[in-house]
Amino acid sequence: MKEKDQGFTLIELLVVMIIIGILAAIAIPVFLNQRKKAAETAAKADVSTIGKEIAAYYVDGTLPLTLTVTAAAVTPPVWTLADAGTPVYTTSGKLSGKNTTSGTVTDGTNFCVQVDPGASIAGAGIWSYNQDGLKKGAC
Repeated sequence: MKEKDQGFTLIELLVVMIIIGILAAIAIPVFLNQRKKAAETAAKADVSTIGKEIAAYYVDGTLPLTLTVTAAAVTPPVWTLADAGTPVYTTSGKLSGKNTTSGTVTDGTNFCVQVDPGASIAGAGIWSYNQDGLKKGAC
């Protein structure tokens, strides 16, 4: 008995490997989904900022606004809102990550802007903001 080899049996090793496999099967999909959630959260924040800037302008402003975005090669892209008044009203901000934006602004009661997290994040959706607020989907 004194010379008996000490160690794990094959059954014990298999049980441990099965437990690790089960934990990995639960955890991996959760971690893979975090990137999509982060991209959508950034898109919601960007579109809300732009939409609130438009709404704030139309508290006193009356002229139509133009939304422009720098070229996609510029990192991070910069959006700009401007009117044709004298003096010209402008405001701008940076988009998060690889987000792109577009939209139309007619007046304070008829506008819609959208932000797309881009094709780099599989499954991340477009978010839009209009006079009624934030919603998932394009304008």
